[in-house]
Amino acid sequence: MTTRRFTEPFPPNPDEPSAENRPAVKRPQPIQPKAAPPAAPPPTAAAAPAAPTPERSSASGPRGNAHLPRTLTQVLNEADDRVTRGDLVDYVPLPTGFDPLDGFIGGGLRKTELVLLGGAQGIGKTIATLQVARNIAMRPDQYVFYLSYEHTETHLMHRLLCMESINPPEIDLSRGLKLRDLYQIIVAQRAKEFMGREGGAGSLQAILRDNPKTAPGLGRILRYADRMILVKASPAVTTLRSIKEMTARLCDATGGNVAVFIDYLQKIAVHPERPRDENDKVTIIVEGLKDIAMSLDVPVWAIVAADREGLKSKRIHLFHLRGSSALDYESDIALIMNNKYQIMSKDHAAFNPYTAKQFRDWVVWTIEKNRAGRAMQDMEFQLHGQHFAFDPRGQKVQQTLIDDKIIET
Repeated sequence: MTTRRFTEPFPPNPDEPSAENRPAVKRPQPIQPKAAPPAAPPPTAAAAPAAPTPERSSASGPRGNAHLPRTLTQVLNEADDRVTRGDLVDYVPLPTGFDPLDGFIGGGLRKTELVLLGGAQGIGKTIATLQVARNIAMRPDQYVFYLSYEHTETHLMHRLLCMESINPPEIDLSRGLKLRDLYQIIVAQRAKEFMGREGGAGSLQAILRDNPKTAPGLGRILRYADRMILVKASPAVTTLRSIKEMTARLCDATGGNVAVFIDYLQKIAVHPERPRDENDKVTIIVEGLKDIAMSLDVPVWAIVAADREGLKSKRIHLFHLRGSSALDYESDIALIMNNKYQIMSKDHAAFNPYTAKQFRDWVVWTIEKNRAGRAMQDMEFQLHGQHFAFDPRGQKVQQTLIDDKIIET
């Protein structure tokens, strides 16, 4: 599959400053497809990629009229037409690949839903988000749009190479690759070529392909590389409107089969609005992300940072996330991550401080809001931080956990 370049201009927005007074927004550059056979004509910038079957309309389809009044009969007829064509994406969720998370949230991510993931710094929010995005991009008919305000596209690629080295869900640690190992392999091979020694590979792909430690991971990445679009977003210019524009173009180019991931929510630029404080800014952002999910008919997954009080608490909850109550009201699913060792109840009779140390590498995911099912469900996943991966084969937490709302004095 190929992805169409985003070259068509958008109509000007009267609410935004003129082009000469506004910094240019960094546009995503899709990964170039492999060269076509000689018999096939080369793709052009205007050529649309092969859309999944059946072809699904996105922004120009029924969701394009999401803000216009329609009778229930019209809604029913449109839904009937989609089902008749075999278009069942509204009824089939996108599995995250994490069990039992998918079972608790109705099978996976659904279009029009906003999912928030919160927790302390270093707990594994970006690792989990990138791994979920990778799992979805591995589906041959699904694209992923990943915007990172924290890391460059190259760094995310390096993380994916380390993750693929242990191949979740198999988790083969004997073949695991650390970021330091990856850098050493690249530098050593380039040094060989510079010194004129035999075996010195030239390009990055050649180095990764020829090394037995990196070749398996590169091969796995190439399976979905054309369907994962990465953007190094800027907290100064990557606004809600630019995110919506880029997502709309991807929907048009892919038949609407796009999942959006944002790392992280509080860094999204707000313009031309002038929020009074951070609570007002977060309200604008979370309402805008929910509008993107609803109007473009895509799932949106966003990381949310915890506030200062939350970082001091024994266990982070949804109300500890930085921003307003809109985070609670607008989200469809809210996941909170805590280190298991830190939140195990020390007052429980079964608590053993010696055996409890084994849980330092386990992270508890708590579903604190769930419109598709039961909330306040605790599950645990083992984190392999040096390989930037979780073991997606988790389980429900069996031990007693602390809850600040109950035991705090």
